[in-house]
Amino acid sequence: MTPISRRAFVAGTSGALVAAGSPVAWGRPPAAAPDDVHGALLRDAAMVWKRLPGGWQEGPFLGNGFLAAHLYAKPGEGNVLRVMINHSHVQDQRGQWEAAIGYSRLGVGYLTLTFAGTITGVDWRLDLDNAELTGTVTTARGSVRFTVLILSQEDVLLASLEPSAGEEAAAWGFTALPSHTTRTTRVPPDYTANPDPTTGPGFVEQPLHAGGGYTTAWQEVRSGTKRLLAATIAYGHPESTGREQALRTVRSALDGPPARAIARHRDWWHAFYRHSFVSVPDKKVQRFYWIQLYKLACATRSHGPVTPVFGPWFPESGNNWTSIWWNTNVQVTYPVANGSNHRELDAVTPAFAKYHQNLESNVRPELRDGETYALCHPGDWKLRSGPRYVGAPGTSPNDHTGNLTWALHNAWVTYRHHMDDDVLRHVIRPVLTKAVNYYARHLAEGTDGRLHLPETRSPEYANAADCTYDLSLLRWGVGALLDSVRRLRSADPHEKQWRDIRDRLVPYHENENGVMIGDGVPLAESHRHFSHLLWLYPLQEKLDRRTFDHWTSRQERWHGYSYAAASSMETLFGKPEQALRHLRFFLDGNVTDKCAMTPNTMYREGSNFALESSISAGQSLLDMLTQSHGGVVRVFPAVSGTWRDASVQRVRTQGAFLVDASRRGGRTEWIRVESEAGEPLRLRHGIAGAIEVRDERGRPLPYSGRDVISVPLRRGQTALIAPKGSRPTPRPRDVPANGTEPAWGLP
Repeated sequence: MTPISRRAFVAGTSGALVAAGSPVAWGRPPAAAPDDVHGALLRDAAMVWKRLPGGWQEGPFLGNGFLAAHLYAKPGEGNVLRVMINHSHVQDQRGQWEAAIGYSRLGVGYLTLTFAGTITGVDWRLDLDNAELTGTVTTARGSVRFTVLILSQEDVLLASLEPSAGEEAAAWGFTALPSHTTRTTRVPPDYTANPDPTTGPGFVEQPLHAGGGYTTAWQEVRSGTKRLLAATIAYGHPESTGREQALRTVRSALDGPPARAIARHRDWWHAFYRHSFVSVPDKKVQRFYWIQLYKLACATRSHGPVTPVFGPWFPESGNNWTSIWWNTNVQVTYPVANGSNHRELDAVTPAFAKYHQNLESNVRPELRDGETYALCHPGDWKLRSGPRYVGAPGTSPNDHTGNLTWALHNAWVTYRHHMDDDVLRHVIRPVLTKAVNYYARHLAEGTDGRLHLPETRSPEYANAADCTYDLSLLRWGVGALLDSVRRLRSADPHEKQWRDIRDRLVPYHENENGVMIGDGVPLAESHRHFSHLLWLYPLQEKLDRRTFDHWTSRQERWHGYSYAAASSMETLFGKPEQALRHLRFFLDGNVTDKCAMTPNTMYREGSNFALESSISAGQSLLDMLTQSHGGVVRVFPAVSGTWRDASVQRVRTQGAFLVDASRRGGRTEWIRVESEAGEPLRLRHGIAGAIEVRDERGRPLPYSGRDVISVPLRRGQTALIAPKGSRPTPRPRDVPANGTEPAWGLP
């Protein structure tokens, strides 16, 4: 192997890889069955490009939770298409620096497809149901038809090409990016880039100073005019650079017809989408929602890393956020996986199960006692922060105190959607106990007999004693722990302390505008972070319109996730029109504080790439259609009057219930609820007039109540709730559109 320039070409090696008659393409997906309502809905949600994308803000994207790619043409490269590839495992391993530097994600590189002529047009379609990008690139010399995908079950990118006359010379290349953090904040003076890569036939091997490294490998085969490229990235630390694995993966991908691997890939995605169903008349919102599920499945899997700020992708620019941010980003990204019934996308709970021991290293060394956990940001997916620590209440500088408890609330809500008591017993309770210990050791009794918290920081706003952000998380934490004692029927030596905190923790400080940031610190200017409102959402402790209205009265510094949160909060108040207004303002691409949704549904803050805001807006839609906090399942609790129809199937709620429901002509037609765990069902059904409750065989079921009914369901039992005398046939439907909207992308 020899050192190389960072650009290597595939051309010149592919001819030797030809095997007579070897298939290098795969067939189109079979036509969807007439009764496949998911297939029809997903065809409608496909993203379309009639114009050439110029970067990550516009281009199509692919992924499998590990390997990821986005496609675009860099301005000024008139005959080149870039396929930026990256892998969620690829990061540095120099723990002597804070995580954003020492455990920084590292850009890998991009494939280039260089055409004979200048690109003059594109016609692309991202098929969500099959997770395939297909289309044509037209040039001044001809055209190239292509299909690109990343296999759902293997870290392999496949690109099938069929050039026309005049574009036979179209050639793949690869350019490696420098193995250097792109973080520009607090870079230590002794930081150095990793060594230059080396190359061999069909691969670029990048070593790390810390040991190991990563390798990009690729091969192309041809058969007649058709061509197939396979590419992969493999990572190793501390020994392997992944070279042998990468080369073996590519050889295996091209060893025989790709049809079988493609079929497995399609089967995975088909099954994924059919876990649940959501349809509303606003097709821009509906398409957006399904694209967010696609995006989340591209970005994360339960057996993989927690997704960092820009997911497994790596932008050439806008790449300052090089690790995982635990003060909002993670917490607002993952909730949509609960209601959409995708436990396989929850990487947060497994991270705490596998790597919770690393949480002690987030605590300042002098405060470590073996009984205390905290979580700093930035951090990596193994919960390591490097020598950057969570602040100690009352000591400046101070930050990050609530990160861990808020992230554990995510895990708790996921638990509540599945009622897997092993998760409560072995993950949430032990980790949350140590998170609460971090707060408890700093509480002090005031002259009022209340327990007070010394100064901490309300994220991205100000420091305050009795900080509302931290008080709300601590109040939820001790409540959840006491609930776990009852649920698990297992005593805990901390119970007395938890009850004392619950009973004596100081109330939130208030002024004429409602709840304040903390003691003596009002909300005096626009604040993008809803940290002082966590008690309202997502903790759902109480409702307070005054505080919410004061926050929403100043929106000039709001970011995307602010609008998503405001939309969800309005659903709790039962204000559907206001909820939809906040959601549509964001989805319509409005720019506030230099932040906006991008045409491909990604999100930019200034020039930086982020995922969380757009994905969290998918949860806002679910909050309009179902809610389940406080032990009550609510169906269609905040649906706009402009949405006369709506349909949901197998939407998951707390209590491990799966909900199907239909709204037609502005009225709820029927609701079906399946119990997976045998939990008590309390249902606010919203059906006008007298109702009937029957089981799956049509037999009457006992129930009590009127607007909110209680139905005793056993594990696996189903209840159908409908107007008295009706006999609905429950099935999902793609409801009629209430207007015309263009596709997402660059149509």
